[in-house]
Amino acid sequence: MNDRNILVIDDQEPHRDLIRDVLTASGYAVETAASGEEALERMQRGDISLMLTDQLMRGMSGIDLMRRVRAQKPELPVVIVTAHGTVDTAVNAMKAGATDYIQKPFTPEELLIVVRRVLERLDLVEEVQTLRRRIAEPYRFDRIVSQSPKMTEVFEVIRHLVDLDTTVLITGETGTGKELVAHAIHYNSNRRNQRFVRINCGALPETLLESELFGHERGAFSGATHARSGKFEYASGGTLLLDEIGDISPAMQLKLLRVLQEKEIQRVGGNETIRVDVRIMATTNRDLETAIAAKAFRSDLYYRLNVVRIQLPPLRERMEDVPLLAEHFLRVFGEKTGRALQGIDRGAMNALTEYPWPGNVRELANVIERAAVMAGGDRIMAVDLPVGTTPAHPNAAADRLDLDLPFKEGRQQVIAEYEKAYLVNCLRRYKGNIGQCAQHCGVDAKTFYRKMQEYDLDKHVFRRPDEPPAPN
Repeated sequence: MNDRNILVIDDQEPHRDLIRDVLTASGYAVETAASGEEALERMQRGDISLMLTDQLMRGMSGIDLMRRVRAQKPELPVVIVTAHGTVDTAVNAMKAGATDYIQKPFTPEELLIVVRRVLERLDLVEEVQTLRRRIAEPYRFDRIVSQSPKMTEVFEVIRHLVDLDTTVLITGETGTGKELVAHAIHYNSNRRNQRFVRINCGALPETLLESELFGHERGAFSGATHARSGKFEYASGGTLLLDEIGDISPAMQLKLLRVLQEKEIQRVGGNETIRVDVRIMATTNRDLETAIAAKAFRSDLYYRLNVVRIQLPPLRERMEDVPLLAEHFLRVFGEKTGRALQGIDRGAMNALTEYPWPGNVRELANVIERAAVMAGGDRIMAVDLPVGTTPAHPNAAADRLDLDLPFKEGRQQVIAEYEKAYLVNCLRRYKGNIGQCAQHCGVDAKTFYRKMQEYDLDKHVFRRPDEPPAPN
């Protein structure tokens, strides 16, 4: 059975019933209406996937009905049924916004072909919309994790930009999330249903970058066997992100300046001027003002790009976000792998908040993912963190003590933390072999296994077939 609900409109009952019977026999859910007014009333209750209406009806015609439908629900497909030989009427119906048409008299097979074609097209449109929503989901404002006052200011700027076509320059150190901000602006803007195109300007040589941006004509250079559009054309109607704009050559800077001024491009090797409708965003981790002073970056291009500037702070300047981000990345890891950890141990979290994060948010995400992979239990412990992210000073253990606890409880907490870390390291070294672990620790296998159960450690987690054999 087809789950699409079709509304058939015809003021002639025999015609109406004939269409209904053909569609019902093919598994469609069908309702009928005897007039345009009745159809509009039924449409208001929702749950209609397709309208199939006769053109010539008493009162409201099929074309008039379609215009009313388009004004209220432009996404609802409408098929017009026209009389024999009225080609002009069919053409006018399509110009007026009909999704498709069918001429009388028609066979059941012809009717079903038209209906299937329209519904398949509707399925495709809905699938594209669903994919776009999935792509845009990570870039909703409420998915960007922060409680920092500096980031709050950034969010306010972004919210003011979403429905404007203003050029945006996003600056900040590597790993601060510049591309994430660009995505957030695009997917919350009125261009969200158009393409978001990114090109890394610093990763391509000048000749290749020019062709990638502007396209080329056939024969423009050796190997150009056919014409090809560039990123500006491909992104037309949407957004083009020029990543690492500070790394392009002076010659390319001049060509980009002309495009930003004229909103026109020329393909490499071509003479035709092509208009483009693109919102430009650019990112850089360079100090462009210093580059301008050193004659390495054009000031006029800088002013064209720097209409609105978003400066992203490094993670070390918003350390209050580290716990939030760490827990967020742990949830993302769990969703991606199906291995849901319970959280991050206090000692590990203290280590994360003491580390200066030179690689910024990107480094934190990588550290959490690695620690989640290496974790032997249901929480990330300090021992699971990579070497270098944990404090190395002599009082590191003392710094993690909870001095508000009674002495016995505090001592037991330190002992438990040490025991678990010791067990995890031992299991990791011997790839989960309990016999070898017990021999190394100087206890019997039963005692070692009992301790594993106490700390909820699973030997299978430490068996990694892609790693070299355990040492003897």
